[in-house]
Amino acid sequence: MNRRTCLQTIVASSFIATAGCLESLSPGDEESTRSRADGVTLGPPEQDLSEASHPSYGEEFPAVAFPDPLTGETVSTEQFVGERTTLMTFFYTSCPDGACPALLLRLRRAQEVAAEEGYGDDAAFLAMTFDPERDTEAELRAYADQQGVDLDAGNWHFLRPNRYEDAKASLTEQFGLPLEKRDADEYENLEYMFPHYNYIFLVNEQGRIERVYPDGATVDPSQIVDDFETVVTA
Repeated sequence: MNRRTCLQTIVASSFIATAGCLESLSPGDEESTRSRADGVTLGPPEQDLSEASHPSYGEEFPAVAFPDPLTGETVSTEQFVGERTTLMTFFYTSCPDGACPALLLRLRRAQEVAAEEGYGDDAAFLAMTFDPERDTEAELRAYADQQGVDLDAGNWHFLRPNRYEDAKASLTEQFGLPLEKRDADEYENLEYMFPHYNYIFLVNEQGRIERVYPDGATVDPSQIVDDFETVVTA
């Protein structure tokens, strides 16, 4: 069993949920002593996540492909290799505690700055739902409007797996982020919910991970914008 598979098993077996979205699978905050990884622009992050279950700094980003119901096409992370720098996160529109809107706000802010600074055509913003049962095309379109997403920019994609099982397999096996569907008895008018992890990934146009933000819902948006701009304009 390799390191990542082993750690996924450990994390999954000790998965403790809060009322809404969890923040991090990191092994701890410590100053990284690694040198700059090959094929990246940014130096090593302060928080060393190299032993976490998810892909990390300097590693290749997982290749996934899911339908974008708003454009009618299948979108793959691989199609942006050699073309665009990418920010990707995971969410569901019924999130009861505000974490998912906070994640999308940070992608949206980066999208706004990309348009203002003229590098929107070199950027891609991917938001993958893991609740396809409720996150229909109409719901995602309404959510985009609610969150202020610019769909006309042509650089934003909502990824929607056909089944929850497909989303769970992708997050757990490819991204190392265990996903669990639970009853939402504590929330009125919400049948089920997903305690999950508030991750944002910054991936350069070579398909290498420049940054992982495990506290994506609370990290300063300007930090993400600055990191993204540094990578996309390098």
